[in-house]
Amino acid sequence: MKYSFRQLEVFLAAAHFQNITRAAESLAMSQSAASSALKELENQFDIQLFDRVGKRLQLNELGRLYRPKVEAVLAQANELEQAFSKHTEVGALKVGATLTIGNYLAVGVMAQYMNTPTHPRVSLEVANTSTIARRVRDFELDIGLIEGELQSSELDVLPWRGDELVVFCSPTHPLAQKTSLTDEDLRTATWIMREQGSGTRQSLSGACTACCRINVLLELEHTEAIKRAVEADLGIGCLSEVVLADAFKRGSLVPLTVPEHRQFDRQFYFILHKQKYRSAGIDAWIELCRQLR
Repeated sequence: MKYSFRQLEVFLAAAHFQNITRAAESLAMSQSAASSALKELENQFDIQLFDRVGKRLQLNELGRLYRPKVEAVLAQANELEQAFSKHTEVGALKVGATLTIGNYLAVGVMAQYMNTPTHPRVSLEVANTSTIARRVRDFELDIGLIEGELQSSELDVLPWRGDELVVFCSPTHPLAQKTSLTDEDLRTATWIMREQGSGTRQSLSGACTACCRINVLLELEHTEAIKRAVEADLGIGCLSEVVLADAFKRGSLVPLTVPEHRQFDRQFYFILHKQKYRSAGIDAWIELCRQLR
């Protein structure tokens, strides 16, 4: 074999940090050793994987082509190492989830996944749909759980489960007295919404397209902040039923009935890089998610 796993690790670290010094630090190597490993890899095959601009390394077309293949090779090697050392095929996992899923669903799956004889670790990053998709594309996350529609030539987007968005307000809001909202109510209401790039905002915008633009007073990144703003009668909101169940039980918020022709249901999805190796850990995570009720 003309290359070593260490050389491949240096290549991926350099691709991630775009700087050989930072790549070396992440691998606990000296800068000279990392630089030599990368140079040897390129010289052995008479190729160039990076364009070098000063101290910055930028993947060229060839480097971008080989990066997912190297990711797959090292993922399989790491899984084999874990199987040898721990007698298990389920290992550590890097998961990304959008806000609703991360705060209300993913933690329960993490507990089940980690509750195995070897107690594999799971790291969870919570961000909006566009951020999670970008990090999965860059191989910084093994799998993403998102609540928005996504089109990407680099990612597999797999349906997971259905979800319903609920429009809501405080019990003292004028719309709380209406048995059903009209399109005009949706158009003229003041809204407290998630930010652009979130799955919730995307779904609501799609549902309300035909009744024209909604009037957004505040854009907030966190569901709890949106609920508090709506409780304070700053406007009405729209969030997943998963997020609102407890507030509805307490009576601090009330659901509003939207016009029947408006579609406020949506899908949650798994996203994975098309060229990423599907480890046993990823398959186990997906299965646990599908069992979730």
